[in-house]
Amino acid sequence: MQDLLSLSGRTALVTGAGQGVGRQIALTFAAHGAAVVVNDFYLERAEAVVGEIEAQGSRALAVQCDVTDHAAVCAMVARGEEGLAPIDILVNNAGNAGPETSIEDATPFWETGPEEWAPWLGANFFGVLNCTKAAVGGMVQRGHGRVVTIVSDAGRVGEPNLVVYSAAKAGAAGFTRALAKAVGRAGVTANCVALSAMRTPATAGMTADDDVVKRILRSYVVRRLGEPDDAANMALFLASDAASWITGQTYPVNGGYAMAV
Repeated sequence: MQDLLSLSGRTALVTGAGQGVGRQIALTFAAHGAAVVVNDFYLERAEAVVGEIEAQGSRALAVQCDVTDHAAVCAMVARGEEGLAPIDILVNNAGNAGPETSIEDATPFWETGPEEWAPWLGANFFGVLNCTKAAVGGMVQRGHGRVVTIVSDAGRVGEPNLVVYSAAKAGAAGFTRALAKAVGRAGVTANCVALSAMRTPATAGMTADDDVVKRILRSYVVRRLGEPDDAANMALFLASDAASWITGQTYPVNGGYAMAV
């Protein structure tokens, strides 16, 4: 039988893949046959993930890049394609407010201004535009491609302590829906994965406190935090031939925090 989840012969670029969800997506894709361009703001983190991928017998390349820098993103895609092969799969995973800011660093919106908004919009919205612009043209020319953007339930239902983050993730999801209509006839699909509370380095301070976790989980039907594997499995599905007739959608991976119709 054909393995519909196989990514053999494909090359993926995963942004923000030096840790957390991005790292697990890169490892999962490699385990299913893809060569992976591993991006991170910190080269040493990307190189560590490449080492893990190579140890399991797959090909990978580490590329340092700030996704908010358009010229650097274009250079990253060119380097990845030169070092491995043309990019078939793009996973826009880089987020939060850049490499240093945790999702826990929220300040009330009315106490912030443009300087505080810029990192959230840069990483979660403009970074998605930059990376997609750099990679999707080649996919269109070759007649095949997958764009998977990691968003958040904050962008679907709103999060009062993360107002600008919510807006940026909603913008990325809206962009993805429009992109799907623009590139679908060229054999390229574009979808989002919306996450809720995950156990990652970005939430380490919060998830280390059992009382805080218990309060969070009162809003969840499945009473556990999300794990990077949960996100990676959905990203794999959307990147694979199993999802070839799915585009323009946002799939919540959220333990039932907020339902989708």
